[in-house]
Amino acid sequence: MSGVRVLVGTRKGAFILTSNAKRKRWQISGPHFAGWEIYHLNGSPANPDRLYASQSTGWFGQMIQRSDDGGKTWEAVGNKFAYDGVPGTHQWYDGTQHPWEFKRVWRLEPSLTDPDTVYAGVEDAALFRSSDGGQTWQELPGLRAVKGHLWAPGAGGMCLHTILLDQADPQRMYVAISAAGAFRTDDGGQTWRPINRGLKSPYELPDPDAEVGHCVHNLARHPARPGVLFMQKHWDVMRSDDAGDSWHEISGNLPTDFGFPIAVHAHEPETVYVIPIKSDSEHYPPEGKLRVYRSRSGGQEWEALTKGLPQSDCYVNILRSALAVDTHETCGLYFGTTGGQVYASADSGDSWTAIVRDLPAVLSVEVQTLP
Repeated sequence: MSGVRVLVGTRKGAFILTSNAKRKRWQISGPHFAGWEIYHLNGSPANPDRLYASQSTGWFGQMIQRSDDGGKTWEAVGNKFAYDGVPGTHQWYDGTQHPWEFKRVWRLEPSLTDPDTVYAGVEDAALFRSSDGGQTWQELPGLRAVKGHLWAPGAGGMCLHTILLDQADPQRMYVAISAAGAFRTDDGGQTWRPINRGLKSPYELPDPDAEVGHCVHNLARHPARPGVLFMQKHWDVMRSDDAGDSWHEISGNLPTDFGFPIAVHAHEPETVYVIPIKSDSEHYPPEGKLRVYRSRSGGQEWEALTKGLPQSDCYVNILRSALAVDTHETCGLYFGTTGGQVYASADSGDSWTAIVRDLPAVLSVEVQTLP
């Protein structure tokens, strides 16, 4: 029987949760790298036993870890992230120019076909690629060439936090940056273009036609619809039907259009999930009720999914990389909270169960459907 492996990054280590296809009983392994922040933990689609982890502390800095046995053992690999050429400057909070400085890796995205190829999204925002299993890293500098001097950090820093690879076109890739916007390459990362037309950021960007500077929180897509993208923005839930060339709002009847994660059902390209959060300052569920919202129509019409979730006195946050879906016939969903809970649904969101309740604050959740 096939199984599921849920990869959880937290403020104080990594945890690996495993179950069979029924997803009722779980085994918990961890903490791996106890005491370290694990910003992201992800597995290779080409080899499920190949895992990559981004490990960091304010004292020891950044490290990349790799496992070749599904997380049982780990080894530190290459950790030199050098910007290509003269790094230059970007915009700072006060509008002045600030030098580009590497701080940490926010996102690790393994290749769909080669376990030794992996992409890294970093802070200060840039995209790196390794072709040797993480031993060495090279920047794809064409991205920062797209008006990088106008990019500015969001509240959490200037981070490249989302990387989407295109199953239909290996030369196409999408990234999202807070607070610069979304970008697309059609030539394997050599050149890039901003894809932010239709986004509105009146407080940060008075110019409605600004190409960069939008605070995009996350992107999602379904492999069967390569040209359809969904976006959770700082405010607004958005949709594009032309690979990001234009966007329109689909927030509809959501109680708030602020949030961080967004995901698409594994088998239903028009079924989308978001977790609304109250405002950009309070960062907890509206009315203290933890609710996942699902749209079966690609947006606008949303239903609250509450069975098994706390509906009073719940004041946690769900971060941008902390929602994931598996690919079982009955699609499973998983999300983690800053309160240390990891919730799972084995029925496409109709009902939820807490797999664990007392982990450190959850930074990221990824899931592997195992053979």
